[in-house]
Amino acid sequence: METAIRGSEASKLAPKLKLRGITKRFGSLVANDHIDLDVIPGRIHCLLGENGAGKSTLMNQLYGLLTADEGEILIGDQPQNFDNPKQAIAAGIGMVHQHFMLVQVFTVAENIALGREPGSAGLLDMNAAREQVRELSKRYNLDVDPDAVIEELPVGIQQRVEILKALANDATYLVFDEPTAVLTPQEIDELMAVMERLRDEGKAIVFITHKLREVRAVADDVTVIRRGKVVGQAEPGMSEAELAAMMVGREVSLSVDKKPAETTDVRLKVEDLEVLDSTGAVKVDGVSFDVHGGEILCIAGVQGNGQTELAQALLGIEEIHGGKVLMDDVDITNYKPKRVIEAGMGFVPEDRQLDGFVKNFTIAENLILNRADKFANAGNLRLNEVSELATELVETYDIRTPSITTHVGSLSGGNQQKVVLARELSRKLSVIVANQPTRGVDVGAIEFLHKRIVQERDSGV
Repeated sequence: METAIRGSEASKLAPKLKLRGITKRFGSLVANDHIDLDVIPGRIHCLLGENGAGKSTLMNQLYGLLTADEGEILIGDQPQNFDNPKQAIAAGIGMVHQHFMLVQVFTVAENIALGREPGSAGLLDMNAAREQVRELSKRYNLDVDPDAVIEELPVGIQQRVEILKALANDATYLVFDEPTAVLTPQEIDELMAVMERLRDEGKAIVFITHKLREVRAVADDVTVIRRGKVVGQAEPGMSEAELAAMMVGREVSLSVDKKPAETTDVRLKVEDLEVLDSTGAVKVDGVSFDVHGGEILCIAGVQGNGQTELAQALLGIEEIHGGKVLMDDVDITNYKPKRVIEAGMGFVPEDRQLDGFVKNFTIAENLILNRADKFANAGNLRLNEVSELATELVETYDIRTPSITTHVGSLSGGNQQKVVLARELSRKLSVIVANQPTRGVDVGAIEFLHKRIVQERDSGV
């Protein structure tokens, strides 16, 4: 018996969206294995699973980005065939992507207008697009300037634009693909409120996530996927430990077990550091700290308060305008990144897509990006050694992939992050600078990575 619908009255709702027997293979890898899913208007349906479980692959087939090898999609009792996103959008399906699908040099209104039929004289009606942005922004409390250029907006506002794009197309079935991965706690709360508002208006929401607190906060229905298969339906009221065990297939420790730090000499010394942005505004103002070997120093704060600029200045990406940085008593102030890395710094960037890897390189190639010369003779890579290292790291870090020759750009976000972490933590290091190292990573992987970072600490890093 179906659970009572929350939100609008059932008689006013759109028909149920049904996926039946959806199967998708990539070579020998079965990404989706005969998956059934019911998405009901007026409800938030959480799709819960580890990184690489097949959640995004499933929804990409619904949105027309991929074609299923087997199975069918139905709206009500009518079979659907989506060869591209335009057909899915026409059927009332919208998707807020984990990695934003926005044209960075266009304005908000221009992004909203993309893909629409031309207006009079074959021109897009930009005034109408601006007005629609204003109306939807006000209605859903999204507060977006229609004339703002995308590349100048913080990620939280860019995500609002993705939501507005789907709403502007009058989507009935909305997919949110790991939407909270790059958001601040306040932005997450605001997004949850938007999702609940959409549900109460009768929209059908699919919420892809591996964050257990969010599941418990907003889910009406929960389907758990593990390694491409549906392993069951969970109750939103289950504890985080119960949800984690169902998702990963084993008990997961949600806390870090570590012994007291045994510190050694100062490995990183920062004195009166000052960093400016491109406009001359001060982003880091007179910051000083020491980090000893065997010690983890955490820097906390809401995004946008200088943490990113501080981390980039340590690596040499941002210019240091005042103060100095010493690593193992060597002044590395304003060293170029290559010299800093060679001196023994590991670096996990905040934005893996922008700074963490090369999308069109293989996993193996990305894993040696900062040490390729160690695997080369006369400019030629010793491919057997590269393959051995990559195979070992893929296994150690549980990177879900059909092959070490798979392009990193085709992996799930969490597995992309594992590639970055595997590359950085597998080198001989003095200091690790990790900016949001577990962003977009599931609880099982977080447990492993926390243990790995503590191991590095205990080794004297």
